Amino acid sequence: MATLRDIAEKAGVSLATVSRVLNYDTTLSVAEETKKRVFQVAQDMNYKTLRNRKDPGQIKDRMLFGLIYWYSDQQEMADPYYMAVRTGVERECQERNIDLVKLYKHADGIDPAKLEGLDGIIAVGKYSQSEIDLFERAARQFVLVDYAPSDDYDCVVVDFRKAMGEVLDHLIGLGHEHIGYIGGHEYVVEDEPIRDEREVSFYEYLALRNLYDGDQVWTDGHFTAEDGYRLMGEALKADRVPTAFFVASDSMAIGAIRALHEKGIKIPEEVSIIGFNDIATSKFLQPSLTTVKVYTEFMGESAVELLLDQIQSKRELAKKVVVPAHLVKRESCTKKE
Repeated sequence: MATLRDIAEKAGVSLATVSRVLNYDTTLSVAEETKKRVFQVAQDMNYKTLRNRKDPGQIKDRMLFGLIYWYSDQQEMADPYYMAVRTGVERECQERNIDLVKLYKHADGIDPAKLEGLDGIIAVGKYSQSEIDLFERAARQFVLVDYAPSDDYDCVVVDFRKAMGEVLDHLIGLGHEHIGYIGGHEYVVEDEPIRDEREVSFYEYLALRNLYDGDQVWTDGHFTAEDGYRLMGEALKADRVPTAFFVASDSMAIGAIRALHEKGIKIPEEVSIIGFNDIATSKFLQPSLTTVKVYTEFMGESAVELLLDQIQSKRELAKKVVVPAHLVKRESCTKKE
């Protein structure tokens, strides 16, 4: 079992600091970053007395939440969607004086020992039913962010259906009838892709208007610039290239735009493009990217609020928070000639 000395050595602080941090000494004057580092190391080393649940008389001034993250640092840089969600969680916890430890989902799963002692869990991303069962056993109170596998769990999700309606209303209003879709798939179980609400809504909207063409859908990829570039390259080989594309992430759209530039295809004169997420670089592209604004930091903040409500109310019914998104019109779309 890890000792206070082990934690102090790994965290780079004194033994006394570790002891006072883990005992929630309110008179201790150290930086919040130092406190977070001590809690993170203690959690990583499975320090058993981090939260003494065997003493019902113990009163804690601060709660400890676990932020479970299904993206690695490298994946986060390639697709910054979840980075903003994480930022929202971290900021809201800091403002509410809630301690937070960040735990990554690895290829071999989630270590149950690292979930011990948590007052609640915020799981960002997509998870299998066995992993969700693990969260429920470990903390009982937990919230899923960007995933709603059923109505049995608290979750925070985006209103994809309404957003896709705005996207397609806009493109059809500009006179586009041949609209392509470039996207990707995510998995919690190998070879079983998760249903993507954007792709489903794209199909349903266009099929009702007799405008859907399955040959103009390319989804064999991840939500990265590299796959956006590759899939746009495949789309440009089609017998009939769409006059407009919806691209399921701004990162993919960046790659798709590069592929169009390399072929000498003008945006938006020849092909209109709409992305999704409204990441920081979208407005600085050439041309600036029309995209769907997703309030990702607000999703993270809402997850913290929802978890606190769950803990304090002890309710039995689950709640779903649906965060709206809206179309941001820039230069990458124009009327079809």
